[in-house]
Amino acid sequence: MKFFKISNLPQKEILQGITLKSVHLQNLMVTFVTLAPGTVLPVHSHEHEQISVVISGMLRFFVEGEERIVGAGDVVCVPSHALHGAEVIEGPCIVYDSWSPVRKDYIV
Repeated sequence: MKFFKISNLPQKEILQGITLKSVHLQNLMVTFVTLAPGTVLPVHSHEHEQISVVISGMLRFFVEGEERIVGAGDVVCVPSHALHGAEVIEGPCIVYDSWSPVRKDYIV
């Protein structure tokens, strides 16, 4: 299928307080993520390149030792294998993430 309505996509919880919906092609994925107030995404890394667009709420985002408060309209680029994490400081928080390659563990 080529057309989707975000509200109609199935969702899954990937960590306590973090749910996502996803769409993907062969080499690109977009996830629509909701983070509950107070949620902490522990510092981690992965092979995937990631671009995060904050739609609503505010996060303290960490990328490779740099910390920034981000909110609606802000974009965070995370290179492959970069250490990063986040903490919701005003939520719930909605973030749209783009991934390459596709994260198979995020296919719903």
